[in-house]
Amino acid sequence: MNTSRVYQENIRDIINRPGEMRERSRTLTVPEKFGEGLAEIREGAELRLDVRLESVHEGILVSADVETTMHAECGRCLKDFTTPFQVEFQELFAYTPTEADEYGVHGDHVDLEPPLRDAVVLALPFQPVCRPDCPGLDPESGELRDAEAAATSTAGTDPRWAALAGFASQEAGASQGAQTNAVEAEEDHGSGEIPGSESK
Repeated sequence: MNTSRVYQENIRDIINRPGEMRERSRTLTVPEKFGEGLAEIREGAELRLDVRLESVHEGILVSADVETTMHAECGRCLKDFTTPFQVEFQELFAYTPTEADEYGVHGDHVDLEPPLRDAVVLALPFQPVCRPDCPGLDPESGELRDAEAAATSTAGTDPRWAALAGFASQEAGASQGAQTNAVEAEEDHGSGEIPGSESK
């Protein structure tokens, strides 16, 4: 099945007519998922597409607003969740593409699938979270932490620096001990009599 046919827009009535414009809105079913990893627009999701097609000398300028639903796994607590997803893009479909990566007009239509896919995939979050203040999982128990415990843990010492912190404490203690010994030695020397001297 050619899934890109779902995203085709007919431009027969505005080809080579600079200044002409058409606006269209439609709701379609996503035939093939967008995205990989923790966030994706799933196959079968409902997608609303608002398109403006403008005829210019070079080709057809397409401006599109996309609204659908994102399915994701929280990067902190691993919980599955859904959330509204919106993205927009603008691309020129040239009558005679001069670059290999340029989009072109195909007969009497333009295929919105390539720029739509690029826009959606780039906008999907790499590390989605179910909510901004999600505390995540406890590293020891694997259970969901409460916000207060997470805040306390965050405020504490990073376990990766624990050994260094202990070393620093030992160094500080040794330094303080050396200073104390030096002060005591100086006091003893100051209070003693000069060797070889006698009171007359």
